[in-house]
Amino acid sequence: MTSTPRILILYAHPAHGNSRVNRRLREHVEDIPHVQVHDLYEMYPDFHIDVAHEQRMLEQSELIVFQHPVQWYSMPALLKEWIDVVFEHGWAYGHDGHALQGKDLWLVATTGGPAAAYQPDGYHRRNFSDFLPPYEQTAQLCGLRWLPPLIVHGSRRASDAEMAPQAQLYRERLLSYPAWSKECVAPSDRDPIAPELQPGNPHEQ
Repeated sequence: MTSTPRILILYAHPAHGNSRVNRRLREHVEDIPHVQVHDLYEMYPDFHIDVAHEQRMLEQSELIVFQHPVQWYSMPALLKEWIDVVFEHGWAYGHDGHALQGKDLWLVATTGGPAAAYQPDGYHRRNFSDFLPPYEQTAQLCGLRWLPPLIVHGSRRASDAEMAPQAQLYRERLLSYPAWSKECVAPSDRDPIAPELQPGNPHEQ
């Protein structure tokens, strides 16, 4: 461990130029010296991902952040493709896949609708936590510590003043890492799936 943990933000916004909230969140943290903002849509507009390059960046990082707008209750297409090709069997998971074990994974995501829309009696008919299992299980499979996500609701209509506390919280969390992360993950959540219990390849039909 280094004295200043290296943080990698995987920024996945298909239309960064039109973004207001994600852009503000990003601008609020990208000047932190030990934080690297990696814009996937800028780097890979053709979706041709340099797997070796991405894996090297991950190996050098202690906190991995997925920052993106929520689209159809999930992540943008390029981030999904990135996970498919970068989190390789034998590298990220499986008997010899230990590259990510012990690192932290944090989701920072925005929704267009308000928090009230993500309730059983709201517009989307479910709590937002119902859409998180794919992220949580990905972390578990790869031996990553899943940290409680930062979800910024209501980005479509929120004013700059309303977004300011969320942007400040984002910055404070990155500046104080790893102190805050150690207080919010139960020991049982830190253990990866045992190799003998892991499947071969989750892409297999």
